Amino acid sequence: MLFTFVSVLLALCQLISGSALTFQLGAQATECFYIFTTKPNTPVSYYFAVQSGGAFDVDYTIKSPRGEILVKEEKERLGDFVFQADIVGEYEFCFSNGMSTFAEKVVDFEIKFEDTNTNNFKANMPDQPNTKPIAHVENMKRTVDKIDTQLDGLLRTLQYYKTRNNRNQATVKSTESRIYYFSIFEVLLMVGMAFLQITIVQLFFKGSRKQLV
Repeated sequence: MLFTFVSVLLALCQLISGSALTFQLGAQATECFYIFTTKPNTPVSYYFAVQSGGAFDVDYTIKSPRGEILVKEEKERLGDFVFQADIVGEYEFCFSNGMSTFAEKVVDFEIKFEDTNTNNFKANMPDQPNTKPIAHVENMKRTVDKIDTQLDGLLRTLQYYKTRNNRNQATVKSTESRIYYFSIFEVLLMVGMAFLQITIVQLFFKGSRKQLV
């Protein structure tokens, strides 16, 4: 029983390959990442979210091993999509911050692709001699599938809330900075107006004394 459960988990790990990272995208910069598929017709899912910087948007493109542009989007804040990798080879994911002159961006990025040429878990399950498929093993497979789906949904939800939290913090910091500089400007404006009023009063009295003389 335990051996079967471990085998199912190992099969799950073999079926799914993925990578996740957080990187900093400088102003007027472009960063590219690559994945290599070994089998045709592989669904590739990718997720990205701009955590901070500027208007929280980037441009991105996805190219096939032949150099063809599969996806091209501009000024996107968040993406969670799937496309079909029809041919075997290296696929290119590029993020561009060309629209920003000074603002740097922090981006979360994840790529995941599944091997669909395997016959679900049955192709990777170890054969046990003199045994027949039993109901509880099939139920265990369905349970693992369900857990994997729920964990993936939970991860996406956590990433979404992380993005919202980072953006809200960036908004708060930006608002605090604006209030601070506006307060300084207001104080300087008040001092300048007071100095101008004093100067006008002094000129008024000087003019009055000249007339008296």
